[in-house]
Amino acid sequence: MDEMKTEVRPVPPNPLARRKSILMKAEIGRVITRPYLPSSEERIRKIIKRVLSMDEMEACTLLETVLHDFSHRHRYFRQSLERNFERVAGFVPDIDQVSKQRRLLIGTYFTAEYSVEAAAFFNPSIVQVANQETDPEGSCRFVMSFRATGEGHISSIEFRSGIIDSNNDIYFDALSDYVDTPQIHPNPSYDRHLFQLKLQEMGASNAVTHQLLNQLPDNFTFNDLRGKIAELQNNGQFLPQEKKDAIDMAMWLAQSNYQILFRKDHPISERVIFPVSETERKVIEDARFVRFIDDDGTVTYYATYTAYNGETILPQLIETCDFLSFTVITLNGAEVQGKGMALFPRKIRGKYVMLSRQDGENNAIMFSDNLHFWQQAQILQEPEFPYEFIQMGNSGSPIETPEGWLVITHGVGPMRTYSLGIELLDLEDPTRIISRIDEPILVPNAHEREGYVPNVVYSCGALIHQDELIIPYASGDQRCGIVTLQVTQVMARLAASNSSNPVSMTAPTRPRGHPAVQALPPT
Repeated sequence: MDEMKTEVRPVPPNPLARRKSILMKAEIGRVITRPYLPSSEERIRKIIKRVLSMDEMEACTLLETVLHDFSHRHRYFRQSLERNFERVAGFVPDIDQVSKQRRLLIGTYFTAEYSVEAAAFFNPSIVQVANQETDPEGSCRFVMSFRATGEGHISSIEFRSGIIDSNNDIYFDALSDYVDTPQIHPNPSYDRHLFQLKLQEMGASNAVTHQLLNQLPDNFTFNDLRGKIAELQNNGQFLPQEKKDAIDMAMWLAQSNYQILFRKDHPISERVIFPVSETERKVIEDARFVRFIDDDGTVTYYATYTAYNGETILPQLIETCDFLSFTVITLNGAEVQGKGMALFPRKIRGKYVMLSRQDGENNAIMFSDNLHFWQQAQILQEPEFPYEFIQMGNSGSPIETPEGWLVITHGVGPMRTYSLGIELLDLEDPTRIISRIDEPILVPNAHEREGYVPNVVYSCGALIHQDELIIPYASGDQRCGIVTLQVTQVMARLAASNSSNPVSMTAPTRPRGHPAVQALPPT
């Protein structure tokens, strides 16, 4: 009798990402105008006095020089000067006697240019958007977001758009010469219940805030809040310091939630979401955009990001349907802390689901009945492979496939080198890891090692088009490229990894009680 022979099936090779020739670099000439206000009122008055002391001919000549040198660099440059003049108008003596030309000149002294990409341009995400009528059949139109960093390490969100054709060739729309900040909605509305819960999580809920909020309707506006704060100022029931602390925290929270609107006639590459509130004056960090489909088929684009003011972090949620109008909302709950939250693109068993990393080391997962509240997190996985021994996390929202949720991960290994990995989660129970590939799919090559932060490749979101996984990524925190993988090859390797080392993890629940606002952990 012949001996029984065990069939040995070859393990598919590790699918390595193929780099496209596309390279997106920081453009230091992409500048916005910002208010430039000295710290003391005395200096502001002195500057205005000096400008007013100039004779009319000298003032007009200087203004014409400034307009000649700078107006071609900005849309609506005169309007920017007018707005910044209005910021100091209260310090101008005999303002009714000041000519329009002189007002504009004063505005130039309180205006500065800011290069949004001067220091770094990195951490992209990509989402599919509706095709235009002129786009060819079989193509996929996309919007890509980036983190841009300039002077003082101030970070903002920028956008590019383009199309992936039926051959999976990628083309970007023309990059505008201008950069435009949005209009800020002057009087946003708030849900009193959500507002009160967030104050409680911040440790700012007390008798003063209770009295303040009890005088407001269930849905109140920013102007409503300011009106009640003015009344509270005259209330002798509380100590002055108690009132000041409560008012400061209520205003701090209110100004962290806002709406912005871009001009429709400007291309998306002109739009930059620059820090607006005090909570994000230093950083809008690593927005992970996702195309979310609700139960009724409605499509909304969400992005989670980290706001940082130099001392504390505040997880925020961006919501938009058209990339023109954006609503920025503070996330609530004991587990919305740390960095790197990525929302799944649909509900699972009636719940919102998000990947997260609360402890700076492990990949976690959260479930919630309410998009704005996240009270519990559970460890999904801990670092397992050498390339992620220091820490691991997600690199964007999971992508749904027939085989499961495809997740791009990142890991930090020797010499603080960041690499990208890949795994598959169960469609109906994403706490169950079906399979992981034990080697990274992308590591920094010799050209990508150098940069603002050496030895880093990183992504905040990918998509699949025609059996190709398309991953935009940053290298060295200074430039961005695109890599692709064949989904069939990825799935074959994942299947082989699963058969040789099946993984099924029931994630333990993390203890609650962690603060919603904390010192910024190291990246």
